[in-house]
Amino acid sequence: MRPSSRPRAWDCCRVIFERGARRTLQLLAGLLLAPAACLAAGEAVVLELRQAQVHVTRDGQTQSQPADLPYHWDRMQANRSGEAVFEFHFKLALVPSVPYAVLFSRVGNTARIWLNGTLLSSLGDMNRRNVEDYVKAPQYVRIPPRLLQLDNVLQVRINADGGRRAGLSRVLIGAEDEMRERYEWSYRWRVTGQIVVAVFSLVVGVIALMLWLTQQERVPGRPAVREGVYLSAGIAMLCWMLRMVDGALTRPPLPWPWWGLLQNMAYAGFVFSAALFCHRVAGWHLLKSMRWVRLVVAALLLAAPVLFYLGLTRHEDSLITGWYGVVTFLFVGYSVFYIAASLRHPNTERLLVTVVGVFNVGVGVRDWIVIRAANNNFEQVSWMRFSSALFGLALGYIVITRFRAASEQVRDLMQNMAEKIRNKEQELALSYRELEQLAREQARTAERGRILRDMHDGVGSHLSAAIRQLQSGKSNREELLQTLRDSLDQLKLSIDAMNLAPGDVTAMLAGLRYRLESRFKALDLELIWDVDLVAPLAGLDTRAMQQLQFMVFEAISNVLQHAQAKRLMLEFKAAAEGGATLRIIDDGRGFEPGSVERNGLKSLRERAAAIGAGLNIERRAGQTVVEIGLGGAGPRG
Repeated sequence: MRPSSRPRAWDCCRVIFERGARRTLQLLAGLLLAPAACLAAGEAVVLELRQAQVHVTRDGQTQSQPADLPYHWDRMQANRSGEAVFEFHFKLALVPSVPYAVLFSRVGNTARIWLNGTLLSSLGDMNRRNVEDYVKAPQYVRIPPRLLQLDNVLQVRINADGGRRAGLSRVLIGAEDEMRERYEWSYRWRVTGQIVVAVFSLVVGVIALMLWLTQQERVPGRPAVREGVYLSAGIAMLCWMLRMVDGALTRPPLPWPWWGLLQNMAYAGFVFSAALFCHRVAGWHLLKSMRWVRLVVAALLLAAPVLFYLGLTRHEDSLITGWYGVVTFLFVGYSVFYIAASLRHPNTERLLVTVVGVFNVGVGVRDWIVIRAANNNFEQVSWMRFSSALFGLALGYIVITRFRAASEQVRDLMQNMAEKIRNKEQELALSYRELEQLAREQARTAERGRILRDMHDGVGSHLSAAIRQLQSGKSNREELLQTLRDSLDQLKLSIDAMNLAPGDVTAMLAGLRYRLESRFKALDLELIWDVDLVAPLAGLDTRAMQQLQFMVFEAISNVLQHAQAKRLMLEFKAAAEGGATLRIIDDGRGFEPGSVERNGLKSLRERAAAIGAGLNIERRAGQTVVEIGLGGAGPRG
């Protein structure tokens, strides 16, 4: 027989019931004993003050009435300026022995706080309007224990500037440690967080603008332009940086309402620059059918400053709220359209922008409903200030990704260019080698031609003259021998001319002296050598030195053949004005000036002109002087 399972099930139910009853009793005991424990400790009690008697002064009239907190001045007083005094009465079960503190989520624009008739804190100058703004950040005021009583009166006086979101939030009073912790958490959320987002936006914006200045977008069939996606990203993040900085500025740099106008325009600039960024990521800026998006953006941007200015100066908040509403719900439709397009042609950038964009649009709808459209919205905080950081991250990711892709393209392009340059360098090196070889062959050919020409003009002419002398039968042995000697000297000089050092005239003259000295002795011709050691002259290359050598030889040969001279002087001196002067002077019978060309001296002038030298031939008292100016020195004639 099987034992019954009913007792076991009953035992399980009983155990569960007993445990539940025991925990319920423990919870009730904790709830009943917690207030007593808090009162005994004195420090753990946190009072929340929600009702106050408010005395409102506006346009010179004061009205008193009870009010529930939070109190949104702009909603209650139609965005008009004025002041209000809030009076709270609260009781303590025990006078605490530790410091207390009072915490305001929002208060002001400027404010003063009293407790039991004693001034606790003064936030800003109450006598100046539209300057300071303490409502942006939470405010923490310490209360010394000596000021606390069993019955207490807290007074908060605020100056409210119309349109600057003035008022008073619910007031928390409690032990200093507890209030400090709550204050620090709220400050990090509302102020420090905004500063972090502002710095992040600044960094991303500056990077994007730097990339826009350095990168160009190349579209087939169109001229290269700067990458508009970077410009949109940079403007969006810088506008948001400006918007976030406002949360940390108690005293804005511009007076109201201009600072408010700038802040609203910064928000508009962020929204529409972000939209254009998404537009370019999708590639729609290249489509003519999508130009309407830019037209809508331009129209809303043009309308924004007018509506914002009228709303702030005429205290018509509905104008600003209406503009934000139109933009918000237009972006809802744009998001639906963007989602559909991204799903049809997905890629990483589009999907990332879609997710972040849809999230931000959702947050924007929430902010518009909760902060702009709702009445009791004084304590609400915009979520967009933090959700925009996601857009900044996505934007930064896309910017960096595109920059890396562009860098890789540039790197590949540089590699291809380097490869092409190497190939061209190899081709040029081969061409240079071929040109050098061709130049050497041309130089050898030119040198052969020069040698042949010199042989023809020098040795050849002398041999031809010797042949004519033999054929005529009229020349004697001495004349024929002279002609053959000249031919031999010409041949030797042609060989010497191959090794002449450029510009070294002194060495060239020494070579001539060596070759012709035997001729001088045979003719009993005294050689007077007055040649200085002159540094090589610029402008006399090898070819010019050859021409100069033949000029000197031609002049000396004329002396040897025709002058019947007893003395021959070779003079070579450096000129004071630069260059040098070479003179061949003989004491022979001379010549008539008109007979120069007929005596074969025409070649001297031709050679002098070829090397740019000055030449002068003249007859002095008992002397014939052939003067050659080199390097700018000497005569030109």
